[in-house]
Amino acid sequence: MKLLFTTALFATFAVLRTSAQTPAVTYADHDKVAAALANGGSLITAPNLTVSGAHRTGPGQVEVHETETDVLYVIEGDATFVTGGTMVGGKLTRPGQLLGSDIQGGVTHHLTKGDVITIQAGTPHWFKEVPKSVNYFVVKVLKP
Repeated sequence: MKLLFTTALFATFAVLRTSAQTPAVTYADHDKVAAALANGGSLITAPNLTVSGAHRTGPGQVEVHETETDVLYVIEGDATFVTGGTMVGGKLTRPGQLLGSDIQGGVTHHLTKGDVITIQAGTPHWFKEVPKSVNYFVVKVLKP
């Protein structure tokens, strides 16, 4: 699964590099990656994408990003993740970003170590349950 994710990630970077002004190479050393996974934090920021590490110990709010596609790769832990359906109680919290309290009619996924899930821009998504903790990478592909 890591090979599949790595291959997909490199392919995504290659395609994006040809379509925007992204630096040819951006490097984050293992200490920065470990800190981002332990505490959450940005690893790479470019005009067309961001890469972050994330750590959750509980559920979040329902999110909809109007111009960001999310690619999540679970490093360790597990979570119940809901996608699609209709956001309940959605409020604009900043330009292009909505937060809500629930999803009606979504699809439930049980995410575990090694899983990858992609959420297209405009799709409601939610870490509904995190029994212990979950560490994951988030690649956000930004629409121009």
